[in-house]
Amino acid sequence: MTTTLTPGRWRGLKSTSLSNNIFAILAFDQRGSYRKMLPADTSYETAVEIKSEVVVALSYHTSAALLDNQYGLPAIQQMNGGSGVLLSLEESGYSGDATYRKLIFNPDWTVAKIKQMGGTAVKLLAYYHPHSGALAEEVEGVISSVIAESHKYELPVFLEPMSYSTDASFGKETAAFAATRPQVVIDTADRLSKLGPDVLKLEFPMDAAFDTDVKGWQAACEKVSQVSTVPWVLLSAGVDFGTFEQQTEIACKAGASGWLAGRAIWKECVVMPPAERAAFLSGKATDRVKRLNEIASAHARPWTDFYSPMPSSPDWYKSYPLP
Repeated sequence: MTTTLTPGRWRGLKSTSLSNNIFAILAFDQRGSYRKMLPADTSYETAVEIKSEVVVALSYHTSAALLDNQYGLPAIQQMNGGSGVLLSLEESGYSGDATYRKLIFNPDWTVAKIKQMGGTAVKLLAYYHPHSGALAEEVEGVISSVIAESHKYELPVFLEPMSYSTDASFGKETAAFAATRPQVVIDTADRLSKLGPDVLKLEFPMDAAFDTDVKGWQAACEKVSQVSTVPWVLLSAGVDFGTFEQQTEIACKAGASGWLAGRAIWKECVVMPPAERAAFLSGKATDRVKRLNEIASAHARPWTDFYSPMPSSPDWYKSYPLP
C-alpha cells in the first residue's frame, strides 16, 4: 500500500527525480570539508565560483543538486532550470564531543527561507547512532520537528543519518566500527524511516576498506530495503568512483531508489586550473554521472512504489492545507 502525498511534496519529489521516478542527484553542500579540500589562501569568491562551475556543468545530467546556503547561491541561480534544488538546513559540524553529537542550526537559515527562495526539498544531516539511548531519542525529536516544519511548507525531506562511533576507544574509520556498521545502518533505517521523512539518504551499510564480500554487501542492502518504510538513496561518502559505481549497482538491485553523490564524481577537479576543470567536468565527471544514471535506471526501485498523488475532486482545494 502506498502513502498519499500532498501536491507540494509530490511535485517536490517529481522535480528531484528523473522521468522514471529514480533519483540521480548531485551533492555539493559541503562547507567545512570543502574548504579543507582547497588551498588555504582560497578566497570566498573563488570557492563559490568553483562550486558553481561544477554544479552548472553537471546539473544538465542529473535530476537535482544538493547545495548549501554558504557557498551555493550562484550555483542555484545559474544551474539548469529543469533540475531540482535540495538545500541543507543544518549547520556544518555538530555540538558536543566526538562520541555525543547533536545537531546545530543557524537561526538565520530556516525552512521558510528554503521555501521562499524556490528550494524543491529540505536536506537534513543528523549524526546518529541508533543504540545511543537517550541521545538517539533526543536527535529523533529534533528530526521529527524539522520534518513537521518542512511538511507544513509542502517541502519533502531527504534525511541523511550519519553514523559515528560512540566508543571513545575507536573511531569510525576502524575495523572495530566496520564490524558494527551493517547493523547500525540497518537499525538506523528502521527507526528513522518511521519518523516520516520522504526519502532516506543512507551510507552503504558495509565499509569497503574492511569488507570486500560482495554477497555480504548485497545482503546488507536488502536488509536496509526490508526495514525502511520510505525510499532510500545511496550517498558516496567520499569513496572513489569505482567503488561507488559498484556500490550503486548493488544498492539499486537491492531496492534503493537511486543515488545522491558528490565527491566520488567531482572531488579531483576542485584544485584544477579553470580550463582543466572545465575539461574534466565535460568529460570524466559527465561520464561518471551518465554511468550512474544507467545503473539506477536499469535497477533502482521507483519512489512511486511508496507514494501516490492526492486524488482530484471538484473541491479538493477547499480543504488543502496552508502554512
